[in-house]
Amino acid sequence: MIDQFTSYLRNELNLSEHTVTAYNFDVTEWAEWLTGGDLSKLDPSSVTTADLRVWLADESRRGVGARSLRRKTQSLRAFFKYLINRHGLTSNPAQEVTLAKSPKPLPAFVPEEEMDLLLKKNSAAENSFEDVRNRLILLMLYSTGMRRAELRDLRDDDINMLRGELKVLGKRNKERMIPFGKELADAITEYREERRKAGHASAEHFFVRQNGEPLYDKLIYNVVHNAMLSQGVHATRLSPHVMRHSFATDMLNNGASLNAVQHLLGHESLATTQVYTHITYRELQQNYQLAHPRAKK
Repeated sequence: MIDQFTSYLRNELNLSEHTVTAYNFDVTEWAEWLTGGDLSKLDPSSVTTADLRVWLADESRRGVGARSLRRKTQSLRAFFKYLINRHGLTSNPAQEVTLAKSPKPLPAFVPEEEMDLLLKKNSAAENSFEDVRNRLILLMLYSTGMRRAELRDLRDDDINMLRGELKVLGKRNKERMIPFGKELADAITEYREERRKAGHASAEHFFVRQNGEPLYDKLIYNVVHNAMLSQGVHATRLSPHVMRHSFATDMLNNGASLNAVQHLLGHESLATTQVYTHITYRELQQNYQLAHPRAKK
């Protein structure tokens, strides 16, 4: 039953693999708790809202945080909704469970002056295939705001040099076009030349390793993390997603509209993009506290 639910999420709802894995883990964990590890005894029709609350309370006592508890509740809601639609269940006991309140920390980002140093090209040192590729990874993440998975899956023919735009396949296989400027165009041209010299001119994936194989998530993470670490970047996290946050923050700080940033990031909801307005307001508050004589008092 849980395997069928997982297949439904993946193949019919077309959810991301990360979401599918998380939902499968949550529902399986709950089912094992309920049945003592014997999933053949699982009887969803006998489950009550009180049963689910007991499990979530038990998870909370074990130290599971509010964000994870919210996800577990949503996983169970999706599972019972699936059973109603496909297996004739009459009610969704998870629907009455109140979602745990989740803290909303502001996204980490790299200040503009530090980003300039991070992306600065050192012609004396950056002359190998991997040097050129790694700098382009940083520059492309910051210049386009794309997600790590979107960069990983970027195809060579997704980049239109003539129009100065690239096509990104985002969550739920939704395509969007992102424009780019001369600096990124020059870096793309340089990388393609180095890739040709390495013998991978006709690679299907745009970004490849020295052996011509496509990149993987951990490699991209290490490229960004190590570059930020070596430059002494002051951010609470040193990851590819911080480059995306920095892109959005700097776009808004420099006059871009919220709707434009929403489109470039591929957010379905404007509310998701609005979190970056809080970051820019926080900077205003800090500048005020530092500069205004009355505020300093």
